Amino acid sequence: MPYVRRRVLSDGRIRHLALYRDPTGRVRSAGTFTSDREARQAARRAESSVETGSWFDRTSGQTSFRDYVEQTWWPSRHLELTTKQCYRSYLDRHFLPFFGDLPMAKVLPSTVQAWVTKAVAGGLSARSVVKYHVMLHSIFKRAVRDRIIPYNPCAETELPKVVSRKLPTLTPEEFDRLLSAVPARWGGLVLTAIETGVRWGELIALRPRHVDFLRRTISVEETIVELSKKNSPTGERMVVKPYPKNNEPRTIRVGQDLLNVLAARVQHLGLSRDDLLFPSTEIAGGSPVSRNTFRTRVWLPALEKAQLGHHVRMHDLRHAHASWLLAGGADLKTVMDRMGHSQIQTTQKYLHTLPEADDRALAAFHRTRGRQHGTT
Repeated sequence: MPYVRRRVLSDGRIRHLALYRDPTGRVRSAGTFTSDREARQAARRAESSVETGSWFDRTSGQTSFRDYVEQTWWPSRHLELTTKQCYRSYLDRHFLPFFGDLPMAKVLPSTVQAWVTKAVAGGLSARSVVKYHVMLHSIFKRAVRDRIIPYNPCAETELPKVVSRKLPTLTPEEFDRLLSAVPARWGGLVLTAIETGVRWGELIALRPRHVDFLRRTISVEETIVELSKKNSPTGERMVVKPYPKNNEPRTIRVGQDLLNVLAARVQHLGLSRDDLLFPSTEIAGGSPVSRNTFRTRVWLPALEKAQLGHHVRMHDLRHAHASWLLAGGADLKTVMDRMGHSQIQTTQKYLHTLPEADDRALAAFHRTRGRQHGTT
């Protein structure tokens, strides 16, 4: 309940201190006034803001962006290792240099808009600006919830428009050309990637015990995350996680041809059931291969040799896998399960991505229209 405390100053003047309790029960001042009536009104307004949830701590609002992020927001993040590493990079490269020394209460919508303008002028892509803004929004959203600031300055930022580019999907013919350009020692890895559609970290984490040669399946049970040493909880660059993305192990059916390739690899290298199938060196018990090492030493030279006419990332084999399945008639739920997607909307984006998909759609249109006119 709000109340007023009467104070007599040294010169005999009387002042009235408006007091109320914040959401934690701590007694706070709503200001000092010359009349009891003004003080009571101020105390009631402050108490009302507590009751309606609009109260915020003006003193805490003087905390700098850097201190709030480092001491409150960042320690509370429970993120995947790779996501946490990305967030740390965004903070250090984009947000702390711009907002770091500003008091939280001094960050206005115009301040956030100025950051966007500067980022775009500095060459940051529209897609990246939008992505980073999501993180910035979450920082200030938490500050509002903590009653540090009264509103989120990111709420109505004008962001650059992201123009989606339709990238070509690797066709089976193009894949065969690319595979023939890949060194033989890495052929099994590339074949496994296209036939299973697994993510890079899941691919390099595969071991012989994950391959069931009798049931013709591969189990995705682990993933290997590549981190910078300063962001690694163990100080190691390659961290093995017991579960893949979304914490959902999955089992994928594969063909006998791929199983024969993997069986030959296990026998040739003398791999035990717990060794990596595709280590960085051709020896049993080898360490995981780095994504960047594979890209620069194997993938890019193979692309140059294959002369496909467009750039293809290793990750695009995953996209091709889903597109080929759907183009061949596989149902969305099956493809979703193979890909390890948590939402079917993610899988739907691979519909009709092969070049001939639109031709088949047009042919279906003409077949239907032809029946109306009695033609074929």
